[in-house]
Amino acid sequence: MGVGKTTVGELVAKKLYRTFIDVDKEIETDFGMTIPEIFEQHGEPFFRDYEQKKTCSLAQEKLKVLSIGGGAFLNPDIRKACLDHCIVFYLDVAWEEWKERLNLLIDSRPILQSKNISEIEELFYKRQSAYAINHSKLSINHRSAEEVADFIVDSLKYAWELYEPNNV
Repeated sequence: MGVGKTTVGELVAKKLYRTFIDVDKEIETDFGMTIPEIFEQHGEPFFRDYEQKKTCSLAQEKLKVLSIGGGAFLNPDIRKACLDHCIVFYLDVAWEEWKERLNLLIDSRPILQSKNISEIEELFYKRQSAYAINHSKLSINHRSAEEVADFIVDSLKYAWELYEPNNV
């Protein structure tokens, strides 16, 4: 949450000439309301159920770049769908750096509202165990979105060269 998944995802998609899909934006379009409004009107369990169906479906689309919500990967079904059908990059950020972004995040993230700083820190670290299951981890501390996107693109291109079936 708040590490720049959407910004980086858009850059990666552009550099690879792929379609970018922000799952949260897709859900907002489906309902014609923001995520906080969906939480408020329907509740978190309803949102998480819909998020699971939407994400698992989108994860099966080939050659797309997806950005999923910060809490989505905690769901074992979403995690499995992403790991089975996608290349999952974990954009890791240190607590101290992430905490500096908090004032930009708190109003648009229902999960953070009405929590104090120690509860937010607990949530941050609680999610680390789910995020630790990935195909590639990249520390984004003190890196620009462009640098992160270039690293991901270079990694993918290198992997494709290594595993190209006709590569002798």
